Amino acid sequence: MAVKRITTSGIEITEVYTEPSKINELPGEFPYTRGIQKDMYRGKPWTMRQYAGFSTAEESNKRYHYLLGQGTMGLSVAFDLPTQIGYDSDHDLAEGEVGKVGVAIDSLKDIEVLFDGIQLKDITTSMTINATAPILLAMYIALAKKQGADLNQLSGTVQNDILKEYAARGTYIYPPAPSMRLITDVFEYCSKELPKWNTISISGYHIREAGSTAVQELAFTLANGKAYLVAAQSKGLDINVFAKRLSFFFNCHNNFFEEIAKFRAARRMWANITKQLGATDPGAQKLRFHTQTGGSTLTAQQPLNNIVRVSTQALAAVLGGTQSLHTNGYDEALSLPTEAAVAVALRTQQIIAFETGVTDTVDPLAGSYFVEALTNELEAAAYIYINKIDAMGGSVKAIEQDYIQQEIAASAYQYQTEVESGERVLVGVNKYKQPELPLKNVFKVDDSIRVHQIEKIKVLKARRDNIAVANSLQGLKRATEEGKNVMPFILTAVENYATLGEVANIFRDIFGEY
Repeated sequence: MAVKRITTSGIEITEVYTEPSKINELPGEFPYTRGIQKDMYRGKPWTMRQYAGFSTAEESNKRYHYLLGQGTMGLSVAFDLPTQIGYDSDHDLAEGEVGKVGVAIDSLKDIEVLFDGIQLKDITTSMTINATAPILLAMYIALAKKQGADLNQLSGTVQNDILKEYAARGTYIYPPAPSMRLITDVFEYCSKELPKWNTISISGYHIREAGSTAVQELAFTLANGKAYLVAAQSKGLDINVFAKRLSFFFNCHNNFFEEIAKFRAARRMWANITKQLGATDPGAQKLRFHTQTGGSTLTAQQPLNNIVRVSTQALAAVLGGTQSLHTNGYDEALSLPTEAAVAVALRTQQIIAFETGVTDTVDPLAGSYFVEALTNELEAAAYIYINKIDAMGGSVKAIEQDYIQQEIAASAYQYQTEVESGERVLVGVNKYKQPELPLKNVFKVDDSIRVHQIEKIKVLKARRDNIAVANSLQGLKRATEEGKNVMPFILTAVENYATLGEVANIFRDIFGEY
C-alpha cells in the first residue's frame, strides 16, 4: 500500500500532476502570481541582508562593517529583549537579558555608535522592532538628520507589526487598540516625512516559528495585513499612498515546493485583498516581501547539516520571488552566529545568485503542473482561515478571542508529536543519529555587558540637558493624551537624549500594559 504524502499543511500530494496550468498572465501584471516586476532578478538581484545585532552598539558596529565588507547589501538590526519591550538596561527586569538576543539600545547615543562610519543615505536598514518601533525609528531619523541625509530619500523598513506579537511572539507592551494607534501614527508621519520608508513589515516569520503550518502563516499574516489596511483607512489615509510602503516578512521552511507555492499565492491573494479595499494603483496592490530561512528548522545535532537546510530554503525563497533575503548561520541552534557561520550564510546567497542560473529567467517554475496546483490549494486553504477571521471581526478580534493563538499551538503540538513518533523525519535528530563532539567556537555574550550599558546611561543623564528632556517628555505626554500624531514629539525627546525607557514609560502611564 502506497504511503500517503502530504505537505506540512496537510495538503495531499498526488503521484503525478497532469492538468495544464490555467494561469495566463505575465510577471509584473495583476495579480502578480509570477512576480511583482517584469524582469525580476534579470534587472538586479534581491537585497542580501544578514540579521545582526548583539552585545553593545560598539560590538555590533564591528559586525556591520564586517558584513558590508563581505558584500551584504543592507543591514538588518536585531535588538535585545529589554529594548524590544521598552526597558533601559538599568531596569531590574533587564537583568540577564542585556545584549543577549540583539544589541542593547538605551538612547540616541547608542544609535550613533551602532552606525558609526556608516552613512544612512547609502544603505537600506531593516529594524526588527515592534512595540518600541516609533522610538527606534525616531532615533534613526535623528541620526540621519545629524548626518545631513535627505529624509525624502531615506530607505529602509521598521517591522512595527504588533498583531503578530499578541498572536505568536509576546514582545508587546500596550493593549491592542493604542498599539494600533502608534502604528498608524508611523504610517501617517512617514507618508509625509519619509516617503521611501517601509512603515511596516507584516510578519509571518514569527507565526511560523511559533509552530504554524505554511497555510496558517499565509492566512494569519495576510489577515493581519488586512487589519492594518482597515486601521489606516479609518484614520483617513489613502490606501493608494500608504499601501505602497507596506512590506511583508515571511519564513521559509524545508518543504521546498510548498514554500515556493506559498509565496506565489501570497502575491495573488494580497493583490485581490487590496483591490477589494479600494486600491487602484498597481504599486499599492503589489506584495513586496523579505524572507528569512527557518530558525526553528535548525538543529543543534549535526549542525553542519544546517548549511544544506538553509541552502534549499534560500533557493525556495528566490524561486518564489523574494525581494530581500536573510540566510541563517549553521550554528544558530546553539548560539548567536559566529563570523565564520555568517560568512557561509552570505556566500550561500551569492552562490545562488551568481552560479546556479536560477536568476536568468522570471518565475522559472511557472507552468509546473505541481507548483500551479499547489499554489491554488494553498490559496484556497488560507482563505478558509481568513473568512473565519473576517467573521469574527478581523485579526484584532480573533486575537482577543485567542483563536489565532490556539490554532498555532495546535499545529505546533501536532508537529512535535510527529517528530517524537518518528512519523516526521529530522535527519540527525530522530534518524541517522551519530555520536558527536560539541561544536567549537560557540559565540556567547557575557553578562558584564549590562554593567557597561548602565555606566553609559549614568554618564548620559549627567551630561544631557535634563530640563529639555523633561519638557520634551511632557510635550509627548500632552500630545498622546490629545490624540495628536506622536512621532514629532518622540523625535524631539530622543534628540534631547531621552532614553528609550523614559519615552516608553510615557505610553505605559497613559495606555497601561497588556
